[in-house]
This record gives sequence, structure tokens and C-alpha cells, in this order.
Amino acid sequence: MARAGVTVERLTLAAAELADQVGVENVTVAALARQFGVKDASLYFHLKNAHELRVRIALLALAELADRVAAALAGRAGKDALVAFANAYRDYAREHPGRYAAMQIDLDPETAAASAGVRHAEMTRAILRGYRLSEPDQTDAVRMMHSTFHGFVSLEKTGGFRHTPRPTDDSWSRTLDALDVVLTNWPSR
Repeated sequence: MARAGVTVERLTLAAAELADQVGVENVTVAALARQFGVKDASLYFHLKNAHELRVRIALLALAELADRVAAALAGRAGKDALVAFANAYRDYAREHPGRYAAMQIDLDPETAAASAGVRHAEMTRAILRGYRLSEPDQTDAVRMMHSTFHGFVSLEKTGGFRHTPRPTDDSWSRTLDALDVVLTNWPSR
């Protein structure tokens, strides 16, 4: 029987908070059960396994980030929209490292199609329409943007930029300037 007050939503939020503290790879049903003061077995009423729990963290994070990006993009276009999107992305990754890591989980196609990842793609493509990019260039640009944002955030998180005294914020700003130039001057085929 389910313990009073324990819901999938509460478990997911607690697991997301735990992921931010200890890393998503360390989020287990046992660790979550300890937080709720229950036995592991009682959580299996709500969850199949730790993988499902991590997928739920990923879905929560995708939704949270989509909401944050949408708010940042409101009323913006062009480079202003690109910078707002990028900053919302980077800020979220910094504030919620475990949730951000969970977003990198490979979701099955059905789950991915029902997730807020679709909103992310739509918002990214809306920015790219402002640069007058159409397919297949849009897809290439989406991949380039995601690779740039994710690569920078990942290197920053692991200390990959500590070898130089230049502030990472300065490099981030220049990276966004460079992306704007590339998107504005997208090479023709």
C-alpha cells in the first residue's frame, strides 16, 4: 500500500533535488526511500525502477527549462533571442546540475515526443527563422547551437576553463557573438 503523502510528483521533485546535490547517477530508489523515511519496497508502488526515476527527473527538467526559456524569449528576436535562450540554458545548467545531466538521458522516441523537448526544438527553430534559415540548414543550426551550449556548459562544470585567467563569462559572451555571426552569414550550399 502507498504511504500517505507519497506521490509520483513528490518523489520526482525530491529525486530532482537529490540529483542536484549528489548527481543524477547517484539517485537510487533506496536513497529516495531514506529521504521519505520509508522502505525501498514501498516506493515500487509508484516507480518501476531507478531508470524510470531518472527519466522522470529528465522530463521535469525539460519542462522547467522550457518554461524558463519561453519566459526569457518573450518579445525578443534575432541576436537578442539567441542570447536570452543561451543564458537561460546556461543558468539552468549551473543552478540544477543534476537535473541538467538527467536531460542528457536518451529517451525512447514515444517519451521524447511527449516531452517538453518538443517545445525546446520549436523555440530554437523560431529563433532560427529570424536568421532566415530553412531546412535542412535549420536542423544543422539546431545541432550546432545545442553542441555549443552543451559543450561550453559541460566544460565549464568540469573545470575545463580553469587553465586561463580570462573570465568564462567573457568567453561565453564572445561565443554567442560568434554564433550570431555564423547564423547571420550561414554558408550557402
